Amino acid sequence: MSTHDPGAAFLAEALRTFRGYKSRSESAFAQLRPEDWFGLIDPEANSIAIIVKHMAGNMRSRWTNFLTSDGEKPDRDRDNEFVLDSSTTPEQVKEWWNKGWQLVFSAVEPLTADDLKRTITIRGQEHSVMEAISRQLTHYAEHVGQIILLAKHFRGAEWQSLSIPKGQSKMAGVKAEMTNRARRG
Repeated sequence: MSTHDPGAAFLAEALRTFRGYKSRSESAFAQLRPEDWFGLIDPEANSIAIIVKHMAGNMRSRWTNFLTSDGEKPDRDRDNEFVLDSSTTPEQVKEWWNKGWQLVFSAVEPLTADDLKRTITIRGQEHSVMEAISRQLTHYAEHVGQIILLAKHFRGAEWQSLSIPKGQSKMAGVKAEMTNRARRG
């Protein structure tokens, strides 16, 4: 990638960010007990499983035939994304998750900087490809944050931080400085 090509830089950063969202969520998933996938913090809240089902439905709709068909597919039943069957399992939820991300990466990885100028539609409204990707980056960030918050809530004191744990910021800074000094020799 050329550092002088802002479009290529945008696509590389979008892919890096999407991969980060997927990875961070999966680190949270790894800490869940089976019942945590379906836990609610109040009767009107969404569970982790529902958030994943919604994200997967959105991903299927937005990224299938990304450049050639409307991003809101006519067969999408968005309201049903917020309903779970009592037989839903964590394995099924993870399958939805993986299929959704496969669609994201299959659509974004082959894009070129020139594609960013193209126009696509979502619900009949025109968007540049760059706008559509930015829209999805924002949407997924919101839901990844919800997933991590819920996972942390359900695991309580057993939660393993996905970044720097509380009270360890100074130690992380010291470790980073030591690593940088060692690299410089």
